[in-house]
Amino acid sequence: MTTAPARSPASGPDAGRPGTGPNGGGGSPDTGPDADPASGSGGGAPRRLPLADRAAVRRWIGVFVRGEARRLTLTFALFAAALVASLVGPQLLGHLVESVKDGTTAGRVDTLALVFVAILVGHALLARAARTQATLLGERVLARTREDFVRRVLGLPLSEVESVGTGDLLSRATTDADRLNESIRQAVPRIALAAVTLVFTIAAILLTSPLLALGLLAGVPFAALSTWWYRPRATRAYERLLAEEAEVLAATHETTRGAATVEALGLGPRQMRRHGAAVDRVVRTRQRTTWLQTVWFPSLDLATMVPMALTLLIGGLAYQRGEVGLAELTAVVLYVQALGEPLNDLLTWTDELQIGNAALRRILGVDLLPREEPRPPAPTDGHAIRLDGVGFGYGAGPEVLAGIDLEIAPGERLVVVGASGAGKSTLGKLLAGVHLPTRGTVSIGGADLTTLPVGQLRREIVLVTQEQHVFTGTVRDNLTLARDGAAPDPAPDPDPAAATDPTSDPAPDPVADAALWDALETVLLGDWARSLPEGLDSEIGPGAAPVTASHAQQLALARLLLSDPYALVLDEATALLDSTASRRVERSLAALIEGRTVISIVHRLDSVRDADRIAVMDHGSIVELGSHDALLAADGAYAALWRSWDAARRP
Repeated sequence: MTTAPARSPASGPDAGRPGTGPNGGGGSPDTGPDADPASGSGGGAPRRLPLADRAAVRRWIGVFVRGEARRLTLTFALFAAALVASLVGPQLLGHLVESVKDGTTAGRVDTLALVFVAILVGHALLARAARTQATLLGERVLARTREDFVRRVLGLPLSEVESVGTGDLLSRATTDADRLNESIRQAVPRIALAAVTLVFTIAAILLTSPLLALGLLAGVPFAALSTWWYRPRATRAYERLLAEEAEVLAATHETTRGAATVEALGLGPRQMRRHGAAVDRVVRTRQRTTWLQTVWFPSLDLATMVPMALTLLIGGLAYQRGEVGLAELTAVVLYVQALGEPLNDLLTWTDELQIGNAALRRILGVDLLPREEPRPPAPTDGHAIRLDGVGFGYGAGPEVLAGIDLEIAPGERLVVVGASGAGKSTLGKLLAGVHLPTRGTVSIGGADLTTLPVGQLRREIVLVTQEQHVFTGTVRDNLTLARDGAAPDPAPDPDPAAATDPTSDPAPDPVADAALWDALETVLLGDWARSLPEGLDSEIGPGAAPVTASHAQQLALARLLLSDPYALVLDEATALLDSTASRRVERSLAALIEGRTVISIVHRLDSVRDADRIAVMDHGSIVELGSHDALLAADGAYAALWRSWDAARRP
């Protein structure tokens, strides 16, 4: 798989590497069978992304209200109209009961009944329109929130993304977004409807009979005190629950992604214990929230049952004394009975909103991370790569690279070898700009790598790893991630009506298509693409045409050709493929590296003879540097590695 060294993951030749793509995280930088322990995160647990504070949530709500003021007004107006219609019903029913008691004609009863039915139908239609508007509003806000989240993540430096837990990032993009979706689509409309219903219903009770309204006061202590006790405890529990669910997702994702390593090292029982412990924490937190609800929900029931009983008692006594009529008593009893559902909705959906609030704080927390600021192009003098006194450490841990001095000439092929844990992969990520040195400088063409803007850095050097990713979409979509100019432009349409028709298919630009086919042919993937039903426009990936591991790697290499970098860092690009697929991809690589500077990080030494120079790493330092023959003659660390490799491959 290939990854641009840029800080904008999806805009590089391949944004799908762990920690940068839609399915990636950052908890474990190297997970292949020959991963460098030195390239890990220092042995500690990956740090979590921060949470936004309540002020940030309030700002988000303010932006939401201002941006959707017109649709919000329409939605609440429809809710209010529906509520007015629902409140007229009990009044009519009360008059109907009073009329029957006093004696009336069948025609009047029929008229009142027909009006009552008409009001019910009108209420149903208005309520449906209000819910439709609320759903549309929720979808608009949800879409914008998801787009903003993706935009914020794509603006993060890769080093930031790779330093956080896989599950934390994934859960914020998936489960947290889903919970926010539920809150916006369900909780917000239901809370709004319940709140307006309560206000209108209580107002109707007061207007009908202030005396009977006194019974409502009996429910206030049950609702207010129980909610005051429940709310802060539930908020903390929900925030803890979302974080613990992220840990379950991290344990599952990382174990699955590194299944080969887990099996090879016999780590299955340890990973199962880790996953089980994470699940146990989620279960305990869920039990805590359930226990809180077993106290809160019965209190809400008492908040409606006690006022109902008291209203019947007061109403009966007042009716006997002639202080209220039967119509007023009937209407108020129906109103009080109707308070139960909106009160329960208001409080229980507010509880759901608490989960949405916790999810929103997690989503907005990405804003607290440093962003890659736009920079003007930096002047360079050629494409030579130079490292001066480079040191690097993960977080507060010890340095895993120390005192690296190295100069790589344009067009040179350098091979980096060494035992696992020597720091090879970390060096490759520093060269590609994935990580920035904690001391010293990495420069390209005399310009400090940290001063290069994303686009310029991407054109200079790209990292190619053993992992690959196929994005759901067409072959064309997967290729044009690499270069905007490779995307087909719409052909001029002589029909103005057709030009504005969103369903009309623009004719592809033959020049752009030629560039795509040329890239596929170069990496030996042209025949495969032509075998698909619709060629470049064929859907591939999950749920569509399957893509083998070798084809996915070749597709990533085609993206690289389209981005056309000056230098490549190859970090065991074929290590996870079988021998047949590996040979096919290596032939594609041969076409890719021609005329480019290449830094190859290898564990197998079968191709090192072709290198201009070989750098031998040990404990984070370059201990030997030279040609294959010169290093063998020196009889040092490289000679020992070569003898060991040569002996192992012989029958």
